[in-house]
Amino acid sequence: MPYTPILATLGYVMSADGRQVLLVHRHRRAGDAHLGKYNGLGGKLEAGEDVVAGMRREIREEAGLECGVLKLRGTISWPGFGQQGEDWFGFIFRINRWHGDVPTDNPEGTLVWVEVDRVLDLPLWEGDRHFLPLVFAADERQFHGVMPYRDGRPVSWTVSYV
Repeated sequence: MPYTPILATLGYVMSADGRQVLLVHRHRRAGDAHLGKYNGLGGKLEAGEDVVAGMRREIREEAGLECGVLKLRGTISWPGFGQQGEDWFGFIFRINRWHGDVPTDNPEGTLVWVEVDRVLDLPLWEGDRHFLPLVFAADERQFHGVMPYRDGRPVSWTVSYV
């Protein structure tokens, strides 16, 4: 059977000194699969949109920022991640330079700056704990992982580097 995942972007906007990351605390929409969790910014790609354009659009829509320097940190395949068991495939970016004024919130929740070394202390998707250290690592190699989900939880994690 062909693998036809939902394609998405996930971006981590960094402070100028690289010590903080902008996250959204998702607490606004009832029925949100991410309710109560902290997450990067991003979403589904639109038809005819490349991944960089999609990431730029999502950052603009969710935080009102224009991306300057984006770095593709890696990709993750999430078979079974969706609420109905849909497969997702994410392009994970770190946004090192940007311009604009960060709002305090968006329709999904509150936008907060978090110290990178405290991110793993927050309520996150369980699987985020596997790949977030790779997003912020000094090792600049791209990572490409597979994290199957079952019943809302990751069942394994494999990763390759280039």
